[in-house]
Amino acid sequence: MRPGAVQPTLLQGFPSVPRPSGPQLSKDRPVAKVLVESSLPHLDRLFDYGVPEALDESAKPGVRVKVKFNGQDLSGFIMERVAGSDAGHTLVPLAKIVSPVPVLTPAVRELVMSVAARYAGTASDVLRVAVPPRVARLEKEFAAAEPVGTAGPAAGTVPPSGSAADGSAASAWASYRNGLPFLRHLADGGSPRAVLNPLQGFGAGGWPQLLAEAVAAAYAAGRGAVVVVPDYRDLDRLEDALLPLLPEGAVARLTADDGPTPRYRNFLNLLAGTARVAIGTRSAAFAPVKDLGLVACWDDGDDLHIEQRAPYAHAREVLLLRAEQEGTACLLAGHARSTETQRLVEAGWALTVEAGRPEVRRTVPRVVNTADSFEQERDPLARIARLPGAAWRAAKEGLERGPVLVQVARAGYAPSLACETCREPARCGNCQGPLAVAGATGTSAMPQCRWCSTPAPDWRCGHCGGRRLRKGATGAIRTAEELGRAFPGKTVITSSGDHVKAAVGPGNALVVATVGAEPVAPGGYAAALLLDGDSLLRRETLRAGEDTVRRWFNAAALVRPAQEGGLVVVTAADTAAVGALLRWDPAGYAQRELSLRTELQLPPAVRIASATGPRAAVEQYTAAVAAELGSAGITLRTAGPAPLVLHGPPSPRRSAEDVRTLLFFPYGQAAAVTRVLRVARAAAAAKRSAEPFQLRLDGVDVL
Repeated sequence: MRPGAVQPTLLQGFPSVPRPSGPQLSKDRPVAKVLVESSLPHLDRLFDYGVPEALDESAKPGVRVKVKFNGQDLSGFIMERVAGSDAGHTLVPLAKIVSPVPVLTPAVRELVMSVAARYAGTASDVLRVAVPPRVARLEKEFAAAEPVGTAGPAAGTVPPSGSAADGSAASAWASYRNGLPFLRHLADGGSPRAVLNPLQGFGAGGWPQLLAEAVAAAYAAGRGAVVVVPDYRDLDRLEDALLPLLPEGAVARLTADDGPTPRYRNFLNLLAGTARVAIGTRSAAFAPVKDLGLVACWDDGDDLHIEQRAPYAHAREVLLLRAEQEGTACLLAGHARSTETQRLVEAGWALTVEAGRPEVRRTVPRVVNTADSFEQERDPLARIARLPGAAWRAAKEGLERGPVLVQVARAGYAPSLACETCREPARCGNCQGPLAVAGATGTSAMPQCRWCSTPAPDWRCGHCGGRRLRKGATGAIRTAEELGRAFPGKTVITSSGDHVKAAVGPGNALVVATVGAEPVAPGGYAAALLLDGDSLLRRETLRAGEDTVRRWFNAAALVRPAQEGGLVVVTAADTAAVGALLRWDPAGYAQRELSLRTELQLPPAVRIASATGPRAAVEQYTAAVAAELGSAGITLRTAGPAPLVLHGPPSPRRSAEDVRTLLFFPYGQAAAVTRVLRVARAAAAAKRSAEPFQLRLDGVDVL
């Protein structure tokens, strides 16, 4: 690195030049290329440091280090050791080896660089997700332990006959077309790529068993596996399915919910090879699994797979990059199918594994729509009633056979209020946030702001001057209260907000849950009522229909088969989304959605980048990007800058004056475009000529 060759504005942050009387450097590859932990885009590069002879043995690629950087001690990682440097000056020596454990393996290092390039982010931000925080005590135990062999069997080991790993007819995969060939290919050491749509979410044929058998097949071939799920409830179910199929200690959980010590202990076990299967939430996609043979993602349409910090990488995309780089098998599974997954199928990258229509009819519940013509003739008020007659009857009959699931759109009691006179949404006089009611009695019945929590006892409508409020929406708590009155003597259980339940018993009870918080019943639900479907479909987002269908299928998959009396009642208008649920055709709906977006050139048919921030900064950045791409003969389709619509209270990172510009580009030009986006962002950060702004690629919430 040549500090003297750059502009004076870039000098800050470069290693300072030491005195000639530095420590003696190592004779073997005396230069360490270090990635300094900094989120500044213009410092996203490798810097050359000298390796003192005293640190030669421990200064291995992948270890954590401390270095002098602009007069400060900063953390970093040694990315590689080389014989020489082109810096042109005496190198600053490494200050300290924080830990001799090489926590960053070559495969994960390459993956980190690829993810940073794909999302036009910094490698340091990706490393923050890929490598968990250090726990020094565990490293000492790790170093003191005697070396142990890997937990996996030798490659080519033949699994027991009739086991899930050998693709026998006893496998849960036998019910799906292409299921057994996929499993056998895995067990033979191959790298197939498949998209799976399981029919059931409970019992022996549920999705945890299917994923566990795929992992066991890869494990029997002497290879490791990485499986990523949205949350801790799915993680617990997957772990329970895996433990009977794999040896003790072969599975390691990686999730922040377990705490730093268990997480880092499992990370070290994977690093040493004592565990060969990593399961966890989104950060587990970077797990350092040895001899990786399979990467899998459950319910990739769930937004919990998206990292909430820059560069906002999606776990599915991380796993796809990893499958390509390491030549592994890939499995994307979900009750519904995302449009991104459908694009992979139509491109021929992945094979579909799905059940035939006879198996579908045998396994799934019967689905009834209260808005169709038949139900409308029987109940003319069904279209406007929140709980139509067909739904009430389904709940009444279902409670005689087992638990009944009631899915609602919103948590709380009355999550939105409106003026009784003019129907205008009720707003807080302090911050203009939406008003809500938390309960039916006492202080919880007083309207208060959902943003700043300011009570509004003397609210007055700013539009008409009215003082009376009405509920604009009904939450889970209010729904449970109403159902308790409608079905006296029956147990009512709620699962929403901060009180989400993972499972419920087999007893006859009404289970009211918000979307995504549905507990699992051991034998399946007798019936399910999918309420508030129209409000879910009317959300102002490109993915409203796709996301609603996914939530419906996830809830309906928890219901018993139709031949056992299982019934699902959906109360939304008769749309394409409802039709997909009635036919149990998630693939058909995904194909239709992708076709429409391809025609309109919207994601995921194309890629998208969004620049959000002060108008001057966004306009200056997009102009620089357009000029650079124009010189290369690339023209982007843009939208904006447009004022940013806030969906929450203003914050230091979001202002009502902020704007957003969208840039659309095809996959064929993605590599060139993202490279320019990354370079232009680094240049803007280095010049400090404008206020900071956010750059995000493939954000699912920007349209």
